[in-house]
Amino acid sequence: MTDDNAVQKSRRMVELVDALATREGFTPTRLEGVQALRSSQTQPRKPVVYAPSVVIVAQGRKVGYVGDSVHVYDSDHYLVLSVLIPFECEICLATPQEPFLGLSVGVDTAVLNELMMDLREAEQSAPTVSAVASSRLTPELRDAAVRLLECLHSPADSRILGRQAVREILYRILQGEQGAALRALSGVNGSFGQIARAIKRIHAEYQQPLDVETLARTANMSVSVFHQHFKTVTAASPIQYLKSFRLHKARVLMTQDGFNAKAAAGEVGYASTSQFSREFRRFFGASPGEEAARLRGVALPR
Repeated sequence: MTDDNAVQKSRRMVELVDALATREGFTPTRLEGVQALRSSQTQPRKPVVYAPSVVIVAQGRKVGYVGDSVHVYDSDHYLVLSVLIPFECEICLATPQEPFLGLSVGVDTAVLNELMMDLREAEQSAPTVSAVASSRLTPELRDAAVRLLECLHSPADSRILGRQAVREILYRILQGEQGAALRALSGVNGSFGQIARAIKRIHAEYQQPLDVETLARTANMSVSVFHQHFKTVTAASPIQYLKSFRLHKARVLMTQDGFNAKAAAGEVGYASTSQFSREFRRFFGASPGEEAARLRGVALPR
């Protein structure tokens, strides 16, 4: 792709996302799992949680922090998240005149498995890889993103062509630097798949008492090996991950479903409202009521 074509594609992507992102935060599109992103101002480093997804940025810049790793994603770099993971993120390039604009594409493991079969790649004993990584956006992936965005502006195109456009995006990533992360997600073997099973149990049973021994058994690992591999994937201990997941769930309940702090605490598994409020303030830097008030009207990923 020539420089002029790349510039035209980038401008087209900005135009298409701008029309889809009708509010601050995440805006659902005509395709389930595909969302448009907008932020009209910079935002300080804050805890967030995203499901397995690919984030392609049309305009602006975000920085994600996972443990000691720093991941920049902007109009030249995309982000891959291979498990649902809490991490920290800041928007460092956004103004009302030139907002941060992006596209989030949820990763469907069924589609990944189909692609692996079409590529004639056997289900692999996947290595333990980081759950978050960024890479340079290739011309082919940019073109695929533009095609998906154009589909999303038409009900008929979304219904008939949209899933194929999503499939192409995942295919391009499988063929690129982050292919290993998606391959790990698609398989059930290897340490990544074992950790993914434990994470899936956390998501399903986060309201229940869960300890490291129980989660290690779910992963079919010893406690020490499980702890090591879990931290490699998520940059957090299992208990830290569980706590942050509960707190994020509570924030969504208060912000979008109208729960008060006591009700949200009970819903996510806290027996003590005061403990919940202390841990919430320590994690988000604000009380439950203050954080919910700040975020009302801003869509959060659920």
